[in-house]
Amino acid sequence: MTASSMLPDISPERRLTRHGALALIDADLATLMQAAAARRDLAHGDHVSYSRKVFIPLTQLCRDVCHYCTFAHPPRAGEKAFLSIDEMVAIAEAGKAAGCKEALFTLGDKPELRYRVAREELEALGHPTTLSYLAEAAREVFRRTGLLPHINPGLMSGEDIAALRRVSVSQGIMLESVSERLMQKGAAHHGSPDKQPAARIETIRLAGEHAVPFTSGILIGIGETREERIDSLLALRDLNDLYGHLQEVIVQNFRPKPGTRMADAVAPDLDDHLWTIAIARLLFEPAMNIQAPPNLSPGALGRLVAAGINDWGGVSPVTPDHVNPEAPWPHLRVLEAATRAAGKNLTERLAIYPSYAQYPVRWIDQGLRKAVYDLVDGEGAPRIDDWCPGSVTALPAREAGLLDKAPHVVTPSRIAPALAKAERGIALGESEIVELFRARGDDFAAICRAADDLRRQMNGDTVSYVVTRNINYTNICSFKCQFCAFSKGKMSENLRGKPYDLGMDEITRRASEAWARGASEVCMQGGIHPSYTGEKYLEICRAVKAAVPQMHVHAFSPLEIHQGAQTLGVPVGEFLSRLKEAGLGTLPGTAAEILDDEVRDTLCHDKIRTGEWLAVMRAAHRLGFRSTSTIMFGHIERYEHWARHLIRIRDLQIETGGFTEFVPLPFVHMEAPIYLKGRSRRGPTFREVILMHAVARLVLHPHIPNIQASWVKLGAEGVRRCLSAGVNDLGGTLMDETISRSAGASHGQEMTPQAMEAIIYAAGRVPHQRTTLYGTAPDALRDRSFAAASGIRPASAQAAPCH
Repeated sequence: MTASSMLPDISPERRLTRHGALALIDADLATLMQAAAARRDLAHGDHVSYSRKVFIPLTQLCRDVCHYCTFAHPPRAGEKAFLSIDEMVAIAEAGKAAGCKEALFTLGDKPELRYRVAREELEALGHPTTLSYLAEAAREVFRRTGLLPHINPGLMSGEDIAALRRVSVSQGIMLESVSERLMQKGAAHHGSPDKQPAARIETIRLAGEHAVPFTSGILIGIGETREERIDSLLALRDLNDLYGHLQEVIVQNFRPKPGTRMADAVAPDLDDHLWTIAIARLLFEPAMNIQAPPNLSPGALGRLVAAGINDWGGVSPVTPDHVNPEAPWPHLRVLEAATRAAGKNLTERLAIYPSYAQYPVRWIDQGLRKAVYDLVDGEGAPRIDDWCPGSVTALPAREAGLLDKAPHVVTPSRIAPALAKAERGIALGESEIVELFRARGDDFAAICRAADDLRRQMNGDTVSYVVTRNINYTNICSFKCQFCAFSKGKMSENLRGKPYDLGMDEITRRASEAWARGASEVCMQGGIHPSYTGEKYLEICRAVKAAVPQMHVHAFSPLEIHQGAQTLGVPVGEFLSRLKEAGLGTLPGTAAEILDDEVRDTLCHDKIRTGEWLAVMRAAHRLGFRSTSTIMFGHIERYEHWARHLIRIRDLQIETGGFTEFVPLPFVHMEAPIYLKGRSRRGPTFREVILMHAVARLVLHPHIPNIQASWVKLGAEGVRRCLSAGVNDLGGTLMDETISRSAGASHGQEMTPQAMEAIIYAAGRVPHQRTTLYGTAPDALRDRSFAAASGIRPASAQAAPCH
């Protein structure tokens, strides 16, 4: 059978068996690489990642004598065996100044077992072993610089791994090879007890038991056969199948170095390296990260990408590759250009890969989680700017530039099918939506343009807003939502401000004042006060409607509705009917947070469940109520949760048609309990904020016609930018916004009609002051709203209510 006749059995969707891999030892390389690249693209798409690191050689003494190594050397006169803590911190500080986020600790294996000088220096440093000193070094580098330690310490016991897990976000050891032949006299690993394959496999296994994100790989060209490479990769695959902890597999090519016993050995040629990369890709799941060091294959970076890699490993702008000092790192601009020439986008990652950073409770020690949360977005990738919702930090220039570019960008082929489906109103599935949320660069720009095209189709160039007043009648709450800095009371987090419970006179006074200032709506919500029953909510509606009969009452989330019905012992539908009779007009779609119980179990475990929220809205819509819908995002959830939330909103809208709009609410972190406890991200990135609005437009089209942006969370410039990404509504002027302000937002309590319309005109759009249900606000109310903002009290507002 010829090689070409065997290749059709290769499927990008199915990983190779040992038998299948052995059959490809002499396969046609071009066809093999094509299959490997296709398999890579199933999970990694257009992205090739790298980590910006600083290399810290804690010690270059080692008890092993690998025949190809120049990193390790015997003790030298006048040279210390170990770097001091201050020396290592200084290296890390230089890296931090250059934008590094990873501190890579590399060292020889257990030098104290071979060299007296190592034992003596460790004793002077107060440590019994090199690994003990490594733990202190990693701890101090992290404490003093914030760089995330990744450590390559050699063989470890379970106790060693557990101790080092507390001071590092990832660890690693190269398997190199399972070939016992390489331990024989004259072979590459002779005289190196720590290169015993079984011992290295046991270390990797123990790392899996301790849930350590782990790096391993093989070294090719040191005397092994292709069959032995396959067996080495399969040994790693078997371990990963058990524990899921291998975050990357490195395929590193041996390079002979002067002064070593293998100085005259023949290095593997490029084709041999490419074959091994392709086989590795086909043996593992598509999501596995396959890496090849870029400094060891200069001039061939595009070929490495074509063979199936998706990662370049750590690249340092500060320190050399101490293991391969003859091979300098490529400059990041060179690496980016080579990656782009290969048809991919270079993206930064941390020492811990995104798929592991997304699950910090499982994979990261508690003492390191906050640092990782602060550094990552919802995909687990590094944040690239300091902007966060609620802050007055300038908007990131990168996304602003992409929005400006959007009208002219060519839609990338990877996302084109999903965009075409959305434009035709065909429902997108979870995986398609997740892929849209992952968009960066031109993908991001194309999604924003598609969303804006649909906005123009649905809404024209009109941008609406409503003059409203928020009345938060109490901040006392018996629930313990971990994101909320608004609620107060002995069962809440008691972080900021004093508890209050407005009397009915004050509620009606505020409603009357709002009417006098031109508001057509009052939005009323509050904490779930332990003494409130459903009767309280009925009383509030009756009081407001008695004071201002023409005022639209937009009040009570599904949480209040659910709780009110429970306290009265009546079905939700009956309670809603009573509220309707009492004057309730529409419902806000808050308390949704993330409509997925995996998230709610942590974020708001005692709150209504996803199914209950949807059931309340279904019942309300069936009674003729309209409501808004929301998502509160950017804390602990992942992109698949965003997708499921949008799908659940879309499906209910198809069923009932009751939602008037969708409102993304970015998490404001500054005073939120869950953030202050180190258990959440610091809100979504600006890229994610823009995408939430744009993707919502695409997913919900044509069922929900209005997408709203929150000026309270994003500020004037932020919402103006959202107007280029599918948004057609800016929500309410508010008058008394307190919830976001309690969480630390800095964009004020009120946006005047004049300010709203200035934002809209600046975006080249036409303002429209609307009512709650998207009718046109009466002229008298519009005139009063503008006059009130100018400090003029019109005659028509002297007496409230106005009949």
